[in-house]
Amino acid sequence: MKVSNDIYYVGVNDHDIDLFEGQFAVENGMAYNSYVIVDEKTAVMDSVDIHFKDEWLQNIESVLGGRQPDYLVIHHMEPDHSGSILSFAEKYPDAKIVSSAKSFVIMNQFFDTDFSDRGIAVKEKDELKLGKHILTFMMAPMVHWPEVMVSYDDMDQVLFSADAFGKFGALDHDEDWACEARRYYFGIVAKYGMQVQALLKKVSGLEIKTICSLHGPVLNENLDYYLNLYQTWSSYGVESEGVMIAYSSVYGHTKNAVELLAEKLKESGCPHVAVNDLAREDMAEVIEDAFRYGKIVLASITYNAGIFPDMKTFIDHLVEKNYQNRTVAFIENGSWAPVANKVMQQMFEKCKNITFAENRVSLKSAMNEANVEEITKLAEELMK
Repeated sequence: MKVSNDIYYVGVNDHDIDLFEGQFAVENGMAYNSYVIVDEKTAVMDSVDIHFKDEWLQNIESVLGGRQPDYLVIHHMEPDHSGSILSFAEKYPDAKIVSSAKSFVIMNQFFDTDFSDRGIAVKEKDELKLGKHILTFMMAPMVHWPEVMVSYDDMDQVLFSADAFGKFGALDHDEDWACEARRYYFGIVAKYGMQVQALLKKVSGLEIKTICSLHGPVLNENLDYYLNLYQTWSSYGVESEGVMIAYSSVYGHTKNAVELLAEKLKESGCPHVAVNDLAREDMAEVIEDAFRYGKIVLASITYNAGIFPDMKTFIDHLVEKNYQNRTVAFIENGSWAPVANKVMQQMFEKCKNITFAENRVSLKSAMNEANVEEITKLAEELMK
């Protein structure tokens, strides 16, 4: 696939993988993207997972048609992008390896060599001249590893963005970009919103026609759409109006309260109500919803003088990922000594700019008329 007259896609699709990074379900596989710039000198942009090294090297050979690559540029050292560096280095012994200084430290950890005889460590605003194409490097630490950098080709106005703007899914499967990019971002990058903001600021002055991420499709249309979404996500802003409800229920009574709240919200004109059973939904999908909407309701039974394990795991994920700028409401259930509301609120102590709803619901075993009134008031408050 041609990205431009001189830039070619040489990545691979992985349909063997079931869990990305050992935790995210990827029914449609993953793409490990790599590119080749053909000029007076040739540069290969990133490698791929080691299991696909042969296919990747064949793709490079096919594009170059007998030419030898002059450079291998590594933007990110996570193994799905760096796993085939050693195979490339053995096949092309004269090619230089270009990356950040921190990358070479990590290369030594993975491969027991830092390629000191052929490595070129670049820093902020350094350039690599290939001919007509000049790559300018920008450091992007903690997006989402410390060694990450991105590069910009001024000739074709292409941003090689490392994992930024990436998504789950192989390239031979057609699916909505935003859904899987959102799940990817909030599952993997969400904690580092401030660092993503710093990168967006760096690239804001560039004329960008194409974004080449390390995962997902080449983006070359409606770039403002993607950039604006990343601006919203990384600033922990609200993407969609609505309410997300996440619940843990054992015998169905807490679920009944959640369903009643969802019904009242819809009757009141709430634009969207996303209801998630934490025991059955993909946790990454629920996390995505929690960041997508500005208001969330958490409903849990009291369990071992605390909260249900799935709810605890869910809140732990949110806190770890710097959850902020949201309204949070609570529903609890407990046949004796209900404490879930108190425990859930305490878990958000480290989060910034959290507004807790004044109205709370507290069931004792089954929902009664008083609880119906509490749920009604909570719905009214959430709709203000």
